[in-house]
Amino acid sequence: MSGDRILIVDDEKGIQDIVSQALKRRGYETICASDGDTALDLAFAAHPDLIILDLMLPRMDGWEVCRRLKSNKETALIPIIMLTARRDEMDVVEGLELGADDYMKKPFSLAELVARVGVLLRRTRMTEEIRQITNGDLVMDIENQWVMLRGNSLDLSPTEFRLLELLAHRFGRTVSRDELLGRIWNLYGGDTRTVDVHISRLRKKLDDNKHPALLIQTLRGRGYRVTWEDKP
Repeated sequence: MSGDRILIVDDEKGIQDIVSQALKRRGYETICASDGDTALDLAFAAHPDLIILDLMLPRMDGWEVCRRLKSNKETALIPIIMLTARRDEMDVVEGLELGADDYMKKPFSLAELVARVGVLLRRTRMTEEIRQITNGDLVMDIENQWVMLRGNSLDLSPTEFRLLELLAHRFGRTVSRDELLGRIWNLYGGDTRTVDVHISRLRKKLDDNKHPALLIQTLRGRGYRVTWEDKP
């Protein structure tokens, strides 16, 4: 089972349903939105792994949704597949220039859409699978599972290492509690206090009383982000 979360944005309930059912049969979790405003809210709250985005939407069209998502560092790396019923090639070009990763024209093959979702997710995962993360005085060796902070080795548990790795991959950007719970514990919609406890332990190990401090910030109702910040 995949466990990846897909946001389906389309104002046609029938399309939402058939796409959602097809994705669920392949092990994906799905959430749906019928207009652009709701799509943005869900993208920031749920941080899906991929978005299927119709261009012709009420309240805010798909181009504007795409532009806002790709221009915000919290959501810029979420892959987007555009759906369009229009035949004008410039519509597609505009969407791709705004940062969309792929597109399909309606009516589309359901099997092809599901296949493209899988390809795009694998491609995104491959770009994340880097062997080393370096940011300032923080160095993480992903392959050998070690962390150095200002030249000093940190003794992290496997879970703490994975937490820091996920946060450091998106240094300075917010990662939701639900995403951390899903990626590390393979739990979706569960009690996020498990995340909070491990974050608290990780914070203590990152605190070496030196400047600039490596902090894990809590963004209330949104999640966590790791950043450098001088202590007052």
